[in-house]
Amino acid sequence: MISISFVIVSLILWNTYTFFQNFKDEERTKMKIWSFSQQELTKSSDLDANIGELPMQIIQSNKTTPMILVNKDGSYSYNNINEKKAADSAYIQKLILKFEAENKPHKIIFNGEVLQTLYYGNSPLLNKLKYYPLALILIIVLFVAVIFFFYSSNKNATQNKLWSGMAKETAHQIGTPLSSLIGWTEILKTENVNPDYIVEIEKDIDRLKTITERFSKIGSVTVLEPLDIISETLESYDYLKARSSKLVEFEIITPEGDILVNLNKQLYSWTIENLVKNAIDAMKGRGKLTIEISQLEDNIKVNITDTGKGIIKKNFNKIFEPGYTTKKRGWGLGLSLTKRIIEDFHHGKIKVLQSEINNGTTIQIALKRAL
Repeated sequence: MISISFVIVSLILWNTYTFFQNFKDEERTKMKIWSFSQQELTKSSDLDANIGELPMQIIQSNKTTPMILVNKDGSYSYNNINEKKAADSAYIQKLILKFEAENKPHKIIFNGEVLQTLYYGNSPLLNKLKYYPLALILIIVLFVAVIFFFYSSNKNATQNKLWSGMAKETAHQIGTPLSSLIGWTEILKTENVNPDYIVEIEKDIDRLKTITERFSKIGSVTVLEPLDIISETLESYDYLKARSSKLVEFEIITPEGDILVNLNKQLYSWTIENLVKNAIDAMKGRGKLTIEISQLEDNIKVNITDTGKGIIKKNFNKIFEPGYTTKKRGWGLGLSLTKRIIEDFHHGKIKVLQSEINNGTTIQIALKRAL
């Protein structure tokens, strides 16, 4: 359908161009006849006044094409030009240059001498036709833009349905064995089982509950509430620090006081965990990781900096695309999910702030302070 539309519009453009050239040729021919008539009129003044009647009618028949007739002594006459503007000789000189650029002037010769030179421009109709192809091109651009917007919106809608469906199904699948594990834990408490084992099992169950809640949030309407972004970040920070390699040096920099931001607790902590885990992977489990929270008026920035392998500039945006990964294992969904959480659910921005090969990367989350 698009190809057919493109072919049709291309044919219209070609036919318009051909018509424009033919019409221009006809005007050129008309001006040649006009010049010849002027030349015959000059001859008839020396012969018979009756002979000059037809040339005079031809000359007077031109009602559209603007023209300037310059005599050999420099004087001139004009036709189809604004009277008020034509009173200015400078304006006439500009028109002569313009007409000369548009059409080749015609010289009126008598007895081997150039008596007059005819300069003429394009008629109003010809000028309108000149811009008609541009209008068609603009229509094509708008047509393509509408199609692109339609397909882009349709693609995003399909992706959103896929994300939501996958998230809901994952939460559902985890929920069934999780309920069973909770039941078995209660049974173990009645047996002579080491309490430390049960505590560790309950920690893992709580972790599974958190994961289930996260996936259920992705697949449903997200509720935001004013939360202190510093304490929420610290909570995720402490959890990850306790479970990471001792070869990773952790640092967190925060301003004093509370900073309220509209957050979804589970999804925001998921975002921090994804970014920190990616940073640790980039450092291959050894290096320094810094989380810095800053505030400038209502703009809140969370920077996560590692000392890992870095990202080449052309991949700054690509790393957030679904399926993109540099790991041998993985689906490449972590950062795309993080982008969705920040931009779609929290109405913020996430980007690679800076990166240098073998010197690390800084990823920045930008959010608005809660009013």
